Amino acid sequence: MKSSSRWPWVRQGPAWSTCCSTRSWRLSAHWARPRWEAPCALGQAEFPPGMRQQVFQFFSKVLAQVQHPLLHYLSVHRPVQKLLRLGGTAPGSVTEKEEVQLTTVLCSKIQQDPELLAYILEGKKIVGRKKACGEPTALPKDTASHRDKDCSHDGAPARPQLDGEPCGAQALNSHMPAETEQLDGGTAESNLITSLLGLCQSKSRVALKAQENLLLLVSVASPAAATYLVQSSPCCPAIVQHLCQLYRSMPVFLDPADIAALEGISWRLPSAPSDEASFPGKEALAAFLGWFDYCDHLITEAHTVVADALAKAVAEKFFMETLQPQLLHVSEQSILTSTALLTAMLRQLRSPALLREAAAFLLGTDRQPEAPRDNPHALYAHLIGHCDHLSDEISIATLRLFEELLQKPHEGIIRSLVLRNLEGRPYVAWGSPEPESYEDTLDLEEDPYFTDSFLDSGFQPRAKPRLAPATSYDGKTAVTEIVNSFLCLVPEEAKTSAFLEETGYDTYVHDAYGLFQECSSRVASWGWPLTPTPLDPHEPERPFFEGHFLRVLFDRMSRILDQPYSLNLQVTSVLSRLALFPHPHIHEYLLDPYISLAPGCRSLFSVLVRVIGDLMQRIQRVPQFPGKLLLVRKQLTGQAPGEQLDHQTLLQGVVVLEEFCKELAAIAFVKFPLHDPRQNLSPAPEGQV
Repeated sequence: MKSSSRWPWVRQGPAWSTCCSTRSWRLSAHWARPRWEAPCALGQAEFPPGMRQQVFQFFSKVLAQVQHPLLHYLSVHRPVQKLLRLGGTAPGSVTEKEEVQLTTVLCSKIQQDPELLAYILEGKKIVGRKKACGEPTALPKDTASHRDKDCSHDGAPARPQLDGEPCGAQALNSHMPAETEQLDGGTAESNLITSLLGLCQSKSRVALKAQENLLLLVSVASPAAATYLVQSSPCCPAIVQHLCQLYRSMPVFLDPADIAALEGISWRLPSAPSDEASFPGKEALAAFLGWFDYCDHLITEAHTVVADALAKAVAEKFFMETLQPQLLHVSEQSILTSTALLTAMLRQLRSPALLREAAAFLLGTDRQPEAPRDNPHALYAHLIGHCDHLSDEISIATLRLFEELLQKPHEGIIRSLVLRNLEGRPYVAWGSPEPESYEDTLDLEEDPYFTDSFLDSGFQPRAKPRLAPATSYDGKTAVTEIVNSFLCLVPEEAKTSAFLEETGYDTYVHDAYGLFQECSSRVASWGWPLTPTPLDPHEPERPFFEGHFLRVLFDRMSRILDQPYSLNLQVTSVLSRLALFPHPHIHEYLLDPYISLAPGCRSLFSVLVRVIGDLMQRIQRVPQFPGKLLLVRKQLTGQAPGEQLDHQTLLQGVVVLEEFCKELAAIAFVKFPLHDPRQNLSPAPEGQV
């Protein structure tokens, strides 16, 4: 090469930018050193103006088109690191398009050869401390043939050890204990990770491309490279720190209804549709939910080592340090906002690793049966208390959170909430003989949940409890008995659905069939038994406690005639979600009206029986009860003006009670006989049972 062309970068114009395709490129340290450092220096000086963009384009084209590996050379990857530090520190940099183009090339090269990760992430201080530690340098095998006499001066490729944290990285971590020092945007510590995260905050399409590049980077196939990415880079802390910053940038108080209405936020399109109604803080909320969705997607696609580390970082830095104080706050508005945000995050959470961390954060890790006076996980205890809060809005928001939890594909959730307390079936009375037929039943007067005043009110249900476990149910007769027990539970004088269209039992059967199929497919891999565990007469009897979750649901259900309509809808919605699970113990405890309960135990059916008894006494004190009840139902369906009536809360509770009994009957119908979740059910029949 002629001396006149020794510094082709100083020429203005595109001529030098095409030299990467000429034959004059030769891989020697003698040639590489001036030709890689010089453009980097010119880009740093930004002389002439616009040179920095040209330098970014030049590096991108050379690294993308040259087939021989270059990044192993110190004389190549060190200028690349310096060039990354030249990028704009604030979103909207004039060179952000060229920067993201360079990061795209680098991430693509790392994806092809994960060993390059250590070279690109190696910052200025890391290199200096490596030399101070006396770490020997080794030349990669694929570049050993390209050493020449100048490689010894130029620094042959210093190969960091990917199977453990390098000495330089340890020195860096010990020298900078504060997270902010790693992420402060300082040029000394800026590298590919910080460059990508800075570009992710752009307001243009550059942000999407940077997010795709970061996703490509964390999905490296090499376990050693993934370990290096976790241990020797600020990748996970930086991603989570940005999530915390977006959370803090939102308004302190957001309307839970606005949060619930903002659905469909994706990291690929974080902005909400423009035709939706705007509200204060909408843009900040959409940015936060979009980045959380991106974190969830990163954990799903990343290498297992990176996914676990990132999920733990989200749990520690965001869930525990940032979100938990808001959930435990005494301010009603703070609790409402944080609970609604957590529900929205759970709704779009898909990665198993992050779901596991979220379940442990909310419910704890204890799987032993609960006791009435034990001390459960601190946050779990507060959430249970919020379900029965003095503020109905907090109770509704928390119940929505639990309903969202019940729809996630994680067995630990349902086991922690319900199943651990039903193991061994302690709710069944010991020594109860199993009848040979359905006629061997217990008289209503002998049931401890029926009081004399309840019987004197004139209520006589058609279905009577019997002493038989759920395992004896088989065939159509058993289905009819169970379904009719729920359908006939509400007395005729308290029913109004027959006077309106499209409120029959058939609609609930159709809906329950689809929901049960969905639930069965979700739990198919959990290995649940098909029949209840046989009672062991040699096992010592233990007192039964339904658990804190079911206890608060049963308590709320027992007050259905005195609670607001919206709260009743949410309580019954959570209970119906629970009843859909195909575990035989859940099925027996919630949907078996004939179960012989142990002394002092209550089931969902026994709670409903008590509510009906209370209702029959109140009906006698409400004048023109049937007419008012029908008017309230029409108001709830929008067929009548919403004028205020006496006893409106009671009347609305009766409507919810009737519909809930039909819903339970439909769920029992589609679940009997108890099917294997791995098998398909036959189409749900139409018509009444």
